[in-house]
Formats: sequence, structure tokens, C-alpha cells
Amino acid sequence: MTEKDKRGITRVPVVDLSCPDEELVARTVVKASEDWGVFQVVNHGIPTELIQRLQKVGREFFELPEAEKKVVAREAGSVEGYGRRIELDIKKRKGIVDQIYLSTWPPSSVNYRYWPKSPPDYREVNEEYARHVKTLSEKIMEWLSEGLGLGREAIKEVNGCWYVMNINHYPPYPHSDSFNGLEPHTDINGLTLIITNEIPGLQVFKDDHWIEVEYIPSAIIVNIGDQIMMLSNGKYKNVLHKTTVDKEKTRMSWPVPVSPTYDMVVGPLPELTSEDDPPKFKPIAYKDYVHNKITFLKNKS
Repeated sequence: MTEKDKRGITRVPVVDLSCPDEELVARTVVKASEDWGVFQVVNHGIPTELIQRLQKVGREFFELPEAEKKVVAREAGSVEGYGRRIELDIKKRKGIVDQIYLSTWPPSSVNYRYWPKSPPDYREVNEEYARHVKTLSEKIMEWLSEGLGLGREAIKEVNGCWYVMNINHYPPYPHSDSFNGLEPHTDINGLTLIITNEIPGLQVFKDDHWIEVEYIPSAIIVNIGDQIMMLSNGKYKNVLHKTTVDKEKTRMSWPVPVSPTYDMVVGPLPELTSEDDPPKFKPIAYKDYVHNKITFLKNKS
């Protein structure tokens, strides 16, 4: 794990999963989650060629004419499908963010009505990547559970229930240097695994500074979100982060949010609390947490 490079510049921790000492890897993941709430993993076992194919079919989908993309448009009452997440707002310095959002796990949640049929291999590539990233996320949650002194399944049993394949597409905005894509926020879910294209724009907040996340080809960025922060009774940080829009080039990211089911009640794991260390958060159903946070953010904006 590294936090400063040879020039003394602060960097988000990078964890090499090919290290043969799994205990060292686990400790490094835990420390990054405690200190930062975000880290990158390299040599993670997901084939580079598969990541390149995932990015290729994603680019090809967003290059389609708008009418073709709208074939899989999000419908009222659904969170899935293609749509505009953020409209251009010059006064608030917000750039456009388009999105496609597809549930991949559990199988009962998958609705192929919203999966693009063009490019033809979109479904095949996304399903293969979803299988790989689920395995990786489960390993990370196991290490995080052990870092709390608990059994390997503790966090996964609560947070490893619902997986989504998401693409965020940020068209360039040539008239300003400092337009946001996504405003500063913490992830509402528990864990998010992200790949990006080569255009910078993801920034995390630490020690009163915004820090640019370094682009490392084929690396996966791992964000700790609100649910794992609550499960750990605050031991793991939910990283505050934002994205920016480039002046000249399209930025894209492929986040995979990992969440509880909507009916799951989430709060500090009982083994982590005592009279001397009381719960810092009240248990709440995930659906109510989502509703409350979205309402708060809407009122704030």
C-alpha cells in the first residue's frame, strides 16, 4: 500500500492482490478502509482483456443514436435502464451525466428488458464481468469482517445481497475548468468497485483536501459506503468523493454497487458494541435509509 509517491504527493492506497502473504493483504485492506475508506486493487484476477471488452461495449452503447439508447430507457417506478442522471446546470456548475443501471444479482432481480441488444455482445461481456467482480467483492468483505474480529461471512451476510452494473458517462463541457459531474457524496450502499477510462475526474476527500485518484490501467477502485461504515460501528470510513467533467474528452466509469436487500435492517454488528463502546448508529431498514438520504440530498440541492 502506498500513500505518498517519491515526490511526496499523497496518493490513494494501492493494494497488490498478487502478494503471496494473504494476511498482509488483508491487513492492508483493513488499514486503508480505516484510514481512507477507499483504495485501489491491482493484480486482482479479473482478466485485463475482459475489462477492455467491458469498456469497449460500454463506449459503443453510448455512441449509439439517442433513439437506439432509449429502447432500454428507464421507466417510471424503475431504477434500471438508460437515462440522464444529471442535467447541465451552468449556475450550479454541473455537467451532464448519463447512466445505464442494470441489476445482476440475485438472479431474480435481473430484468433483461433493460439490457442493450446493441452492441451484440453487451450482455455476454457484462455478465462475465459481473461474475468476476462478485467474487472479488466477496473476498474484500471477508477481509473486512476479519479485520473487525468477526467470522468471514459477517459483512457479506448483510451487505452482499444485491449487485448492480452501472455506467456513468460524462460528456465534455468545453467552457469551464471546474464543472462537477457527481457532487460530493458518500455511497449510499456498502461497497462499490469501480473501473474508469483514462480521463481523470474522481476525487476523494481526506485531511481537508480533495485528492485526485490516480488512473492505473485495469486497477479497480474500492469505495467503502455508508452500510459497511454503519456495520463496523464507524471503524471503517465511508469515503466522501466527487467527480468532475473534462473540458475536451468524455469521461466514463463502471461502478458496481454492492448493497443489502431493501428489507435488510442495517446497524452496528452486535459483537462490536458494549457499554464502553455503544452503538453509534440506529438500526434502519435499507429501503428507509435510501429514502431518507435521497430526500435529504434533494432538499439540499
